[in-house]
Formats: sequence, structure tokens, C-alpha cells
Amino acid sequence: MKLNFVTVDVFTDRQFGGNPLAVVTNAEGLSTERMQAIAAEFNLAETTFVLPPKDPAHAAQVRIFTPKAEMPFAGHPSIGTAFVLARAGESYGRQISGDHLAFEMIAGLVEIGLVKESGHVVAARLTAPQPLSFGEEIPIETVAAACSLKPADFRTSVHLPRMASCGAAFLFAELASREALASAEARPEVFARDFPRGRTTGLHLYVQAGDGGKLEGCDIQARMFAPGHGIPEDPATGSAAVALIGLLAHHRPERDLVLSKTIGQGFDMGRPSILEASADKKAGQVAATHVGGRCIPVMSGVIEVVG
Repeated sequence: MKLNFVTVDVFTDRQFGGNPLAVVTNAEGLSTERMQAIAAEFNLAETTFVLPPKDPAHAAQVRIFTPKAEMPFAGHPSIGTAFVLARAGESYGRQISGDHLAFEMIAGLVEIGLVKESGHVVAARLTAPQPLSFGEEIPIETVAAACSLKPADFRTSVHLPRMASCGAAFLFAELASREALASAEARPEVFARDFPRGRTTGLHLYVQAGDGGKLEGCDIQARMFAPGHGIPEDPATGSAAVALIGLLAHHRPERDLVLSKTIGQGFDMGRPSILEASADKKAGQVAATHVGGRCIPVMSGVIEVVG
């Protein structure tokens, strides 16, 4: 069996930046176990497997795997896969055209808009498949121990460290300084004890620029650690960005608001990524969250699966 794959760098306009993604474009017939093994072989943050859609009105069914587990939804895989299929112009013999795609995922239907320049797809923007939801709050001491920081490094005036999700659950914690963010270091043994894979996808730390300023050109700088998923650190996490922008909009006093923020991630690991996130708040409730960014192709090839 021969599988075709393409790799792209997502949330960047240049090769070898952003978050790399492998897209297997003809995965029909693969077992879950074989998909997981292929994702472990690529050893990227995520690998996607494109399958024919259950509903022909949709572009594809897409399954997402980290090196260790399947994800119900993820941002950079959704955007990168949309970019790959739109550039190819077809999937399983069906034409991919227009400026909109819909992917069937475990978390639900993911709607994606394409951005074109001079007739070529250069970026994509998704709407999260689920509304913003909140989980438990976590003691600062527990979070600090997981990322080698001190409780004094955290800012809690907006919110305490807490779980939130728009299709994939993350633990969010705001830090007091860019220096604290840069010095964070995940401790896998603490994650294994306090934040196992079934409790959260990972820990998302962020710091906001103050007084209308910027942090390396962005409104927010972030880092995300998910050692339980085989991801020591993620260069860009779209599924966390949609929950974060929703969390921030939730805590704003306005009842009606469109909140937009540019989120930088991966800067401290040499893979700078730019995520454009926004949230729509209506009558005091976060109604929808979005994230988008540019993509660039890198490699293509064939996997020869034996047996």
C-alpha cells in the first residue's frame, strides 16, 4: 500500500518556521493502530489522515494524531490540511474548490475559510467546532511545579489557572512577565502525576503586552507543553488559541465584543509562529472563536506500507 504525504509549516510565511505538519492524503483503509504508528514515525506534533467524508457536502473526514494519541480537534492540523487539499484541488477524485471547506472531526464539524493571494491559497481561518467551556481551576503551586516556575511568576488578576476548551481541553495560566515565559521548562514527571493525558491536552502559558505595546510584534506570547502526548513543546497550538481568545473575551466587561489578538508562539524554540485569533461575544456570552494563519509547503513523498 502506498500512501501519499505532504508536509507544510503552519502559522508562518517561511519554511522551517511555524509548526510542521504531515498530511497523509489517501488514508482510506488504514487502521487506527497503523495511523498512530505512522504519526509516531513522523514524530511531529501532529499528523493528519484524510478520509472520504461521511457527508458528501463536506470536503473530508480528518483524523489527527500526536506521536502518542489521537486528538478530537486541533488547530494547526486543520489549517494545514485545508491548505494542502485546496492546493491539490481534489480529494479522492472530488473537486476541492471555492473559499470554504468543512472537515468532519471527532469534536464536530470544523468550518475553514481559505485566504487567497493572486489566485493562490496562502492561509486559512477556522471556526472552533465547539463553544467555549470551562473546567476546573488548578492551584498555582501545582502549575508552577509543572513548568519550573515560582508562584510569584504568575498573574491572577484576570483569572486563576484553569481548564478551558473549544474542542480540545487545555490548562491556561497567565504569567507576569516575558522573562518568566522564556524561563519555563516542563517537568515530565510532574505532568505524568498531575496532568495526565486524560485530564488535559497540555499546559498553555501566556503573557500579554501591556498598555497597547507589543511583544516581538504580537499582542500575546505563549508556550504550550504536552509531554503526555509526546510533545515536549509545541511551536503553535491553534486549538489552544481559540480557547484562550474565548477565555479573554469571557473576562472582558463588554457584553458585545469582537476581540482580536495576534498570538506569538514558538519564539523560544526557534520556530516563530503567528496565530491570528478572534472571539465573538454576544449578550455576555462567547458565541464563536476563530484562529487563522499562513502556511508554506515543505516536502512531499510516498510511504510504502508493508503488510
